[in-house]
Amino acid sequence: MRVLGIDPGTNVCGWGVVEATRPRSTHLGHGVIRMKGELPGRLAKLCAEIDAVIGKWSPDVVAVEGVFTHRNARSALILGHSRGVSLLCAARAGLSVEEYTPATVKKCVVGNGRAEKRQVQTMVAALLGIPQPKVTDAADALAVALCHVQNASVAARLQNGLRRSR
Repeated sequence: MRVLGIDPGTNVCGWGVVEATRPRSTHLGHGVIRMKGELPGRLAKLCAEIDAVIGKWSPDVVAVEGVFTHRNARSALILGHSRGVSLLCAARAGLSVEEYTPATVKKCVVGNGRAEKRQVQTMVAALLGIPQPKVTDAADALAVALCHVQNASVAARLQNGLRRSR
């Protein structure tokens, strides 16, 4: 299973692609999409860039970090535009989308739902056997992808266990 993780943003959007392999997931690529100018132009650039990432890496599923609304509702609303573009690109490519809250991602990757950005970067590097991504948005996107791999693995094991017990 190949997973594209996305950390949505309207100025910087992180992306990361991992392949679910054993004993640990394999890092395929990561990066950020930087956008400037008015919101409609930024969203158009985001759409084109995500389409290009999907075209290059051919993921099986897209995992997107959900919007955190605790601090500033206006920021969450603007961030929702980026998330919507991400969902649209996935849907146009015929890909399923899974969403994870920031706390869930941190819990899966670091073991603590309140982990700091630096801890996420460190664990992503350790889990994938790569140097720490320099940009936290890319590390966050890889963390979202890893979170999905872990959740899909648990779900598959549970499903197999249910089938055997019947």
